[in-house]
Amino acid sequence: MKQGSRQSEQREAPVAAEPVIFLPSFCAIRSVFAVVVTGELLAILFTLASVEEMGGFLKQLSLISLLVQWIGLTTAGLLCLMRAWLLRLGNQMAGLTAFLLLMMMTALICLMTGWIDQAQGLELFKPEQELLLRAMGISAIVGLLVLHYLYLQFLWRRQVEAENSARLQALHSRIRPHFLFNSMNTIASLTRSDPELAERVVEDLADLFRVSLGDASRPSSLGRELELARQYLSIEAVRLGDRLQAEWDLKELPEQAMIPPMILQPLLENAVYHGIEPSAEGGTISISGCYRRRRINLSIRNSLPSADEVSRRQGNQLAMENIRARLAGVFDMEASLTESHVDGEHQVRLVFPHPWRS
Repeated sequence: MKQGSRQSEQREAPVAAEPVIFLPSFCAIRSVFAVVVTGELLAILFTLASVEEMGGFLKQLSLISLLVQWIGLTTAGLLCLMRAWLLRLGNQMAGLTAFLLLMMMTALICLMTGWIDQAQGLELFKPEQELLLRAMGISAIVGLLVLHYLYLQFLWRRQVEAENSARLQALHSRIRPHFLFNSMNTIASLTRSDPELAERVVEDLADLFRVSLGDASRPSSLGRELELARQYLSIEAVRLGDRLQAEWDLKELPEQAMIPPMILQPLLENAVYHGIEPSAEGGTISISGCYRRRRINLSIRNSLPSADEVSRRQGNQLAMENIRARLAGVFDMEASLTESHVDGEHQVRLVFPHPWRS
């Protein structure tokens, strides 16, 4: 039993957290789009403030837009290339590096623009020294404001994540006590009649509660959750005997898929508590799953007891709301959990995306 516990602890060894800084990844399309839109809005603002006659607005806007977009996109491109290095610097040095990089690119592009303007005799930007001073001053002010905004947004996002993690941890820890009591009674009854089976039940129970008391913010894998589901049904099969029948139909599921811990076990526990246990004849739980169109579909169906038997156990939907909240905390609105009745059986359908990047 100790060896099995050590193996479970090794599977659940904490993963080292990746370094995080307040600067977003400028390699992402969303960040590049934000740079373009922000730069164009600034160009319109600067043009409105500097143009003397509205007849020359479009010409002036095109020149200022070109200059602003060059500065913004080249700076974003360099920040993208330096992302791995910036992550090792921390927030303070990364922010300072980004500011100095913006100022350097502003000076370099203004000098290149003045040189091209002078070489071609276009006289689009004059005088060149005044352009350089104005651009450097504007870049410094805008850069500091943007960095301050990104840092405040980073702090707000960390606070929201901390509150969400605490809420999910509270939801994660809610397990029906009757399962523990029933399992302990089963173990007690097996201690003398079948010690080896009692030891196996203890190992499975220990794995389940090790995960249930673990860190809810740390994601699990689909393979691990399916293993815990089988361990749970194994414990209940020892208690219920032939009254519980389990059928598995899993078609090439990606077991490395990310999923919140202890998602499947409460669904199976509901199926046993409301469908199998109240019935004198027992019943069957069918677990099926498939992967298509970058989404994992899992279905849990259980037979239902007769009307007089089911009336004694009315669910309060706590487990379902618990799971929906935890799925929303990880997958936003991309995951779903639905209930229905199919062919006289109760069905729960779980759908979530894979691969997924938060």
